Amino acid sequence: MRMKFNKSGQLALVSAASLLAAALVTACGTLTVDFVFVTSSKAAGSNNYGEIDVFEINSESGFMRQIPTSPFPSGGRDPVAETVSSDNTNLYVVNQDDNSIVQFIIGNDGKLYPQNTVNTPGIYPLAVTVSGMNLFVVDLYQPLPSCSTAAPCSGSIAVYPITSSSTSPPSDELGSPITNGSINYWPLTLPGKPNDIIVPTAVNVLKSGAYIYIAAYDSTVTPNAGYVFGFSTSSGGTLTQLNGGVPFAAGTTPSAIASDPSSSYVYITDSTNGDVLGYSVQGGLLTPLSGSPFPAGDQPSAIAVDPAYPYLYVTNMQDSTVSAYSIGSSGALTRLGSYATGLQPVAIGIDPSTNHFLYTANFLGTTVNGTVSGFELSSTAGTLINTQNSPYMANALPTAVAAIPHNGAGAGTQK
Repeated sequence: MRMKFNKSGQLALVSAASLLAAALVTACGTLTVDFVFVTSSKAAGSNNYGEIDVFEINSESGFMRQIPTSPFPSGGRDPVAETVSSDNTNLYVVNQDDNSIVQFIIGNDGKLYPQNTVNTPGIYPLAVTVSGMNLFVVDLYQPLPSCSTAAPCSGSIAVYPITSSSTSPPSDELGSPITNGSINYWPLTLPGKPNDIIVPTAVNVLKSGAYIYIAAYDSTVTPNAGYVFGFSTSSGGTLTQLNGGVPFAAGTTPSAIASDPSSSYVYITDSTNGDVLGYSVQGGLLTPLSGSPFPAGDQPSAIAVDPAYPYLYVTNMQDSTVSAYSIGSSGALTRLGSYATGLQPVAIGIDPSTNHFLYTANFLGTTVNGTVSGFELSSTAGTLINTQNSPYMANALPTAVAAIPHNGAGAGTQK
């Protein structure tokens, strides 16, 4: 993804040779390394309909610039989560108030083109991820008639198979949710405690695709009791509960979850205790790492593991900081430092092309709109420095981020 320069105001003043050079630079697009998609909720005057800001990252400075025609409508109310397809040609956005997932084709210029909308089986979807040809979505409540904000029940996870259409460009469409016996979702309940209300918060699939984990907590007890529900996954998306359906203990209020590129470790933030829980993965089972939990900031909210370098980053919502860690050979974390972001960072990402830039979505960057903070990541030290002109203005209140690399990404520009 390369930055495209608008030279239209200068065309009459330059020589033919300069015009040719400018055209070559624009065509090659040598400066844009990634496109970053930032969902925002409660856009001004939109009755809670959401937006998607699309930024391009400059490969030299890390500067983030919104592309022309950005933002795009999210296709629903209160978008809270998003993910991209494995081939980087589709973006899936979860609109919580509509119980919907909207699929967008991503043009090779970063523009978004809505294609399909499906409803989730449960109520209030809150997290989504893709692995291979399957999309996993977590709902706050199961699809029971009695479940509502006034009468909450436990959450659930559903799996949608992704099929490629024969259209040009191809469109990855979502099929019907995979059935689990007589239902089309998997409930998140504690064995022996069917009346306890389990509140899911985040989902992660290992890079290997073999296992999926859902962070959640039991809101029925005081203080809350945190858990990780684990499932093995098949290529067809069928889930099988790990550990006999007994979830793994995870602090008090787990808020975010991520895994390393080797599928050896899982990390979970605990927003109540202000720390990061680390686990080793053995046959899908989670075992706490030596030294875990590791201290974070005030109310950690999101987590990202660098795909190429041994570093991990956590946003702290109340501190308005991002904490940096190195990952040791045994998976243990060593804190490297903390760096200021905009107000209330709620999401974090690392550029997928070079793994050299990091960005956070800040829900309350200003009194009206949120912001996006950009950082350059040191591949040798794991430290962060602000990119040019960071933070960058969003058009509403950011809630989630996703990104694709420029080269080989996108399904082609559409008119």
